[in-house]
Order: sequence, then C-alpha cells, then structure tokens
Amino acid sequence: MPALSARLRLMLLRMTRRLWFRAALYALVGVGTALLGALLRPWLPEGVATQIGASAVGNILGILAASMLTVTTFSLSTMVSAYSTAGSSATPRAAILLVEDSIAQRALATFIGVFLFSVVGLIALSTGVYGDSGRLVLFGVTIVMIVVIVVTLLRWIEQLSRLGRVAETIDRVERAARHALLERAKAPTLCAADWEPPPPDAFSLHGDAVGYVAHVDMARLQSLAEEHDLAVWVEAEAGHFATPEQPLARLSATPEPAVRDRLRGAFVITDQRDFEQDPRFGLVVLTEVAQRALSPAVNDPGTAIDVIGTVTRLLCDWAAAARHAAGDGHRPRPAPRYPRVRLRALDPHDLLEDVYTPLARDSAGMLEVAIRLHKSLATLASLSNPALRDAARAQATRALQLADAGLALESDRKHLHRLAEWRDRQ
Repeated sequence: MPALSARLRLMLLRMTRRLWFRAALYALVGVGTALLGALLRPWLPEGVATQIGASAVGNILGILAASMLTVTTFSLSTMVSAYSTAGSSATPRAAILLVEDSIAQRALATFIGVFLFSVVGLIALSTGVYGDSGRLVLFGVTIVMIVVIVVTLLRWIEQLSRLGRVAETIDRVERAARHALLERAKAPTLCAADWEPPPPDAFSLHGDAVGYVAHVDMARLQSLAEEHDLAVWVEAEAGHFATPEQPLARLSATPEPAVRDRLRGAFVITDQRDFEQDPRFGLVVLTEVAQRALSPAVNDPGTAIDVIGTVTRLLCDWAAAARHAAGDGHRPRPAPRYPRVRLRALDPHDLLEDVYTPLARDSAGMLEVAIRLHKSLATLASLSNPALRDAARAQATRALQLADAGLALESDRKHLHRLAEWRDRQ
C-alpha cells in the first residue's frame, strides 16, 4: 500500500498540472449548477428572480461564452509566442516550466472553464428545466464567475508582461532547482540507507526501456525487498540515462522473473528529465542559459554572470540545508525509512561539474565572466564542506588553465591567478 500511494501521489501531481484538469473542474461546476438549479426550483420563491434581473442570465451567459472564446484564443497565441521566445533566448529545457506555470494554467483554465460553464448553462436554459426560480441559482453562480474572471484577468495581464523574458525564465528555473536541492538536502539518500558498494556477485537488474529516470519509488523497492528478503543498491537515480545494458539496481540475490518486473516498475523512465526529483537538472538548465548567452550569436555576458550568481546562491543554500540536516554530531541520526535500499548522496564534484566545467570552457576568453566564476568558486570553497571545497579547487584549477589559453593579455591572466590564490590558503 505505501508503494501504491507513492506512485498514486506522483500520478495525481502530474495530472493536476494539466490544463484540461482545471478546465474540467469549471465544466463540472456548470453541470452541477444546472442540476442544482433544477433541484432547488420547488423551494425558491416565485417572482424573486424577476425582481433582481435573473431573467437576463441567458444574455449574460451568451456574452461570457463569446468573450471567453476570444480571450482564450488570444492568450494561447501569446503563450505559444512566449514559449518560442523562452526556447530561443534561454533554453528549450526551461519551456516545460512555462507550460506548467500555475498562473498561466489557472488563467487559461478559467477562460476555457467559464466558456464551458456558459455553454452548459445556455443548454440547460434552452431545455426549460429551470423556471424563474431556477434561474436565480444560475444567476448567482454566474455573478461569482464574473468576479473570478476579473481577478484572473488582472493577474494574467501582469503575468503576460514578464512571460518569456530571460530573467523570468532564470527565476523559474532557480525556484524549481532550489526546491529539488533543498528536498534532497533534507534526505540525502531519499530516506534510504547510506551507500556502501554492493558485493561483486550482486545480481544486476536491467531495464528494457531507453530514457531518463524521472522517479524512483523508494517505498515500493523497500516493500518488495522486505517481501522477498532482498537488499537493493540503486544504481540509476533520477536524472540517470537508462539503457538495457546498464543496471537500474543491484540485488543481494537473484529474484524470480515476476519479481524483477515488479522491481523495474519502481523506476519511472521518460523521454525527458524532470525537475521534481532530479536536483542536477535545474543546474544543467541554468548552465544552458548561460552558455547560450556566451555564444557569439548572442554575446550577452551579463546573463552568464547572473546565472553564476544564481548557481552560487543555490549551492550555498543546499550546503547550509545539508549541514542543518546532518546536525551537530551530538544527536544520533534517525534510522533510515528504507533500510533495505541503498542510494548514493549527491556528490559536490558532480554538481560543480554540471555548471563550471562548461562555463569555464565557454568563458575562457571573457575576463568579466571568468572573474565572477572564480569569485563564485571561492565562495563555495569557504563553506564548511570539505567535499565542496575540494571540488571548487579542482574547478578553479581547470578554469585557470582554460583562461591562460583563452585570454590574450598577460595582465588579465595574472589578475585571475591573484583571484585564485585562495586555493593555497585553505
């Protein structure tokens, strides 16, 4: 049951992000209002609907249906243009965050939903099941819908002024990356046991699909491991590119074919990486934004500097959260929730390699970007994290070698070497 609930939560989370889900809710409100109006008809006083003008609800619904269809068409064209702009000026990998933006989805779902509500209401009126008293219910719900539309339009107009801009795209990716990094800092091994190398004779569990691991159902692995007396070493965590040749996990014993299929079901493999359980993907997308800005066609070093500052802030927050989660060493660590499963914690070398390895190469001939890159590495090295400090030193050494080959002036090279003197002091 825990495994089923974990997969169910993931499915529900993805479903609620779909545009059709919110629009369907409004359509259900329209159907519910039609039924409610018909059911309450005998209990509502006659003549009240006429006194407050509820008899004009049909005209109001007609206006709403026509206007919402126009607004929806305009909004969709604007969003498609914003997605194209974000993909060309930032990176196509960030477009999914715009598609799943809650404000944009609420706006479109409201417009489509109110259109459906109006159509359902007009159909119900044409059947004659309401009467004057039933129109009163429909009139009241319609007034509520108008208020919702006004509030949504005001928020949507403000959102349109920022949608698709590079700075807004960077902010969205930063929020997604921060959420994934902080969640992973709270549970470095996703509540599994600490990593230890599997025995040489461990059974290799291979998948049959090619794609990116988007989610690993740890609860399901633990449940199956308990049921069949297994120990599981997860080799393919979220973000890993899975192939039939590479193992998804290693097992302490050779399970039956049916059990292997159930274990494979704990690994959700998709065509693209996902921000939710893959903290490195957010850093990769931010790096792609900076790389595009550094390309000769764009030549925007300011955006690359902004991205380096964003990454520095993210990694500092991650290191602080990881240090807080680890405690002061005087209290015992909580027992793992999934003791039969082992998973690697995030390696700071991998995190810095995702960002600084490509940026050091692409910014080797730009002094202003190289300066910010070395200051960022110095900041990370000053944190009380030995692994992060070693990774920052290695990246700084590599960045200096690239800058020595890319900078034309000796004075610029000496300036960078002075900035990197922190490597010898720490």
